[in-house]
Amino acid sequence: MSSDDEAPTADGGTASQSEAVEDRRSEEHPLEWDEPENNDKAPDERDSVSHRTEKYDDRKLVTGQAKYTADYEERYPDLAYAAVVRSDIPHGRVTDIDTSDAEAMDGVDAVLTPESDAVPDGKYTSAGQSYPEPSPWDMHVLNKHVRYIGDPIAAVAAEDRTTATAAVEAIEVSYEEYDYVTDPEAAFDENAPQLFEDVEVENEIVGHDYDRNRMAHIGGELGDVAAALDGETHVHETEWETIRQSHANVEKHTSLAYTNEDDRHVLITSTQVPNHTRRQLAHLFDIPIRDIRVQKPRVGGGFGGKQAMVVEPIPLALSLATDRPVLYEASREEEFYAMRSRHPMKVKAKTAVTDEGDIVAIDIYALSNTGAYGSHGMTVAGNVGSKPLPLYSKVPNARFEADIVHTNTPQTGAMRGYGAPQGTLALEGHLDEVARDLGLDPIEFRRRHHMEVGDLDEIAGMMGGEGANRRIRSCGLDECIERGKDAIGYDDLEQPDEDHLHRGIGMALSAQGTGVAGDELGAAQIMMNEDGSFHLQVGGVDIGTGADTAFLQIAAEVLGCDEDDIIVKSADTDVTPFDYGAYASSTTYISGMAVKKAAEDAKARILHWGSKLLEEPVEELETGDGTVYSEASGDSVTLEDIGYEAAYGGDEREHILGKGTHCTEESPPPFAAQFADVTVDETTGEFEVQKLVVAVDCGVAINPGMAEGQIEGANHMSYEMAVSDGITLDDEGRAEIADFDEYGLPSATETPPIESILVETHEPTGPFGAKSVAEVPTNTVPPALSNAVRDAVGVRIREMPITADKIKTQLDERNS
Repeated sequence: MSSDDEAPTADGGTASQSEAVEDRRSEEHPLEWDEPENNDKAPDERDSVSHRTEKYDDRKLVTGQAKYTADYEERYPDLAYAAVVRSDIPHGRVTDIDTSDAEAMDGVDAVLTPESDAVPDGKYTSAGQSYPEPSPWDMHVLNKHVRYIGDPIAAVAAEDRTTATAAVEAIEVSYEEYDYVTDPEAAFDENAPQLFEDVEVENEIVGHDYDRNRMAHIGGELGDVAAALDGETHVHETEWETIRQSHANVEKHTSLAYTNEDDRHVLITSTQVPNHTRRQLAHLFDIPIRDIRVQKPRVGGGFGGKQAMVVEPIPLALSLATDRPVLYEASREEEFYAMRSRHPMKVKAKTAVTDEGDIVAIDIYALSNTGAYGSHGMTVAGNVGSKPLPLYSKVPNARFEADIVHTNTPQTGAMRGYGAPQGTLALEGHLDEVARDLGLDPIEFRRRHHMEVGDLDEIAGMMGGEGANRRIRSCGLDECIERGKDAIGYDDLEQPDEDHLHRGIGMALSAQGTGVAGDELGAAQIMMNEDGSFHLQVGGVDIGTGADTAFLQIAAEVLGCDEDDIIVKSADTDVTPFDYGAYASSTTYISGMAVKKAAEDAKARILHWGSKLLEEPVEELETGDGTVYSEASGDSVTLEDIGYEAAYGGDEREHILGKGTHCTEESPPPFAAQFADVTVDETTGEFEVQKLVVAVDCGVAINPGMAEGQIEGANHMSYEMAVSDGITLDDEGRAEIADFDEYGLPSATETPPIESILVETHEPTGPFGAKSVAEVPTNTVPPALSNAVRDAVGVRIREMPITADKIKTQLDERNS
């Protein structure tokens, strides 16, 4: 920090600040850019990676043969079905639960309350995060103190769904009702109703103040933002607001639990985090980890909502109570009010800019509504700053702070983008406004400041991440911008013939991470069969993304075999290696690198046996086309010959297998440039989005077709965030949405054309140059569309969603 007597420099900082920034960016920084040698083949020479391979499970999916959790009910003829009694008040204490009528019903096997022996009374977090979880332990499986309409109070197991539902309706709950608060700003007031006492929470998070309903306070600073703001005449401040967005996964939260013949507890469950779920269940139920098995079948969408142990404790407790398999499948209505959603936030952005258009300071503050409980609250809020701010690494002074506040509203949690959409809306909308106010081209204004190869991202380190600074080794932002501009027709915009219609183009940039730096682990094992085929066992989790296909392509590329010669088994805690799970855009980068290492380990043994059979040095051998061949002599031997020789040959025999484990301090950002073309009717405020274009630098696309699918799906979710009301609540915090029709998810015919552009760079720390792709396009449509409306008719919508009424209101105010 600078002392008060230091003179400001031309960039709005001080001499010592400028020197510090230069030192931070110097090549002598401890994080040297030391790109490793990479001997991978060029993309056009590869046999599997970079190919549009058919998704591993596509045919099963389209023919109805794929098995989701609920499909397993046919395997268990004695299956019981679960239903949950949930609070119908926003805040209070349960004084009585009358279960007599439910227990007397035919077909009811068990009714559990917070006092039941099978129900653990310990605290936990549902957040599926690494241990120790960076979320407070503030939840109970069944609750005496209820904090939102939807809190679970009791659970029922019955012979069929109808009986279970009827039993739930027969249970009468009495309450002592408390005052409640649903607005995060009101909740932060010292006189607001208090949701928690300190004694009700374990594993408390930094900056908590439960007297003011604050779960956490986080922040950090580079340089001296206050001095920079004081030193410039062009200081801009804006405020933005985002919706409570539903994951809208087609497959609902579903879990089946039973005890097997070995007295071990098995859960077949729709989850993104099998190993975290196993650990959390073991902690909660006081069962050894070894006695719990978590199996993930096909998953019909997660998007972060299943990066949590949301429903699994219910069927497990009921299974323990009934000694029967129990299936719990949330209703569609429960999905909207009792599962998880994106954190609604208010975000303020402030900048200081010189007369020449140089940004010298960025200041962001977020107020995040975490709802009744704190699962993922701090880490999501952290990404509001740590994802968008590094885009502008050339800005010398930056600050981010966030307060995460409890309200008596439904729980929030992880969702695709994980805080970055909220921060990107605020920063990219703000910078567009600053550029226009100063008469600068919004694209060139960004180009002047955005990150490039060799820059140092210090934002995560600024916010307390130990050793989290990272050197940028790949960045295709300029190409993303150029190709996006061309595709949208940025320089050739034609206005409609009608005078009341106005057309505009808006753009936004985005960055994300690839895994959590220093906090990921993936592992894989590959076994060779005697016929030269392989079994790949990987802990990585495919939740519909095509991860199993990417794993297969990576392994086939290394081993030089046909993709059909590999069988993939993933995400079963009994039979696959350990993995943290599918979140933070880590799967291909972390789990895929573990697969690559395992395949390379197996390949080394294959080449050893090839050397024996060919009587040539290992150094001259390579794999390809199902063989080991000599690059010197041209001789070859098939993988099948090697498999039989290793298993059944002479004195030396071996089961060829390879193992790989991967963890890293790296988290290379992917980048995106988003463009939106909109036509606005100034007489009504009605608007039509003509086209969305998003160009994404994801490193090398392991499977370009799947990557494009991820980009388009993410952009659709981002479009929804821009134009949908999300989950609306009444004054008591009760969700007003019960199904997809009421939610207003944009249909295929209501969604504008989306053009996705792959900009391939090479990320030396990723498998075959890959980094992440699936989250970064989730962040960009709200700011791009807000910017496009501003470009078309000169008014700005900062509170999502963007609607015709809001546009018309602003036009009327401007013209009055």
